[in-house]
Amino acid sequence: MMRSDQIERLITVQSHIIEQQQMHPEATGEFSWLLSGVTFACRIIEANVRRAGLIDVLGDTGETNVQGEMVQKLDKIAHKALLRCLGYRGNVGIIASEEDDEPYVLQQAGPKARYMVLFDPLDGSSNIDVNVSVGTIFSILRRREQDWDAKDPVKPLLQPGFEQLAAGYVVYGSSTVLVYTTGKGVHMFTLDPDIGAFMLSNENVKMPANGKMYSVNEAYAASFPEGYQKYLTWAKKENYSLRYIGSLVADFHRTLLRGGVFLYPPTAKSPEGKLRLLYEANPMAFIAEQASGKASDGVQAIMEKRPTSLHQRTPLIIGSADEVERVLELCNGKNGR
Repeated sequence: MMRSDQIERLITVQSHIIEQQQMHPEATGEFSWLLSGVTFACRIIEANVRRAGLIDVLGDTGETNVQGEMVQKLDKIAHKALLRCLGYRGNVGIIASEEDDEPYVLQQAGPKARYMVLFDPLDGSSNIDVNVSVGTIFSILRRREQDWDAKDPVKPLLQPGFEQLAAGYVVYGSSTVLVYTTGKGVHMFTLDPDIGAFMLSNENVKMPANGKMYSVNEAYAASFPEGYQKYLTWAKKENYSLRYIGSLVADFHRTLLRGGVFLYPPTAKSPEGKLRLLYEANPMAFIAEQASGKASDGVQAIMEKRPTSLHQRTPLIIGSADEVERVLELCNGKNGR
């Protein structure tokens, strides 16, 4: 039970957004309505994740998605929850899911639907059967007026990361935590299961500028480009700790709070990288930069990349500013610091 002094300090994610909107007279309140759709869907997903093993939500469906990956039952539940909760907002015109080949155009919304939402419904879902933390990632873009009658629904979505209006993720772990940014800092909310609301737990989160920790699937190190291999050799000599969960949301969340760097290099098998630019790298890069971190593909900033396809993949170096710079120095043939 909550004490009265705790109740006085409670701030929900919706009230937090409304407070921020008051600093912008042109704000209409539509964004808070949109985000309420995201948070409601995530509460549905969280309820199913919590009951995994008790209800029939574990295992795969026997289907494969557009990525050629086996679709897990919880993937499908999360996907449908987000589609339904966002589809009825009225201000969302286009929805794109990592699970589908093509985006959904909500014709009934019309020109008043000023937003587009991209999401990875359940990142790390292959780990759910063994009770590893998973998450949901989302990115919100402005639907430009010239795109309202566009016959190609993909083209409006191919915006570089710096044009995102907002981005965030929810990690379903020992507690369920929502992290989001609208370009005015990074804010963290924890789901209170007693009242069913995400409550502010950390405002204006800043990533440590450095941290002696790296996160990468080192099983593939032999096929990494030489610069990444040099970094791994250097990190071991400097007594860095390896921490790798295998779920981007969980690995990034730890890096956000404790510092360090997360790496997903190109490999011989995946020379263009494996993470999706629009669904994973862009929203995480937006959060990282707003928290004083950095994100790069090894050549340029992730947020500066111009997408060419809906499911475009990319390498990713993301984390504390100093640590990302150190990886880039070694990848570019320098000796590091």
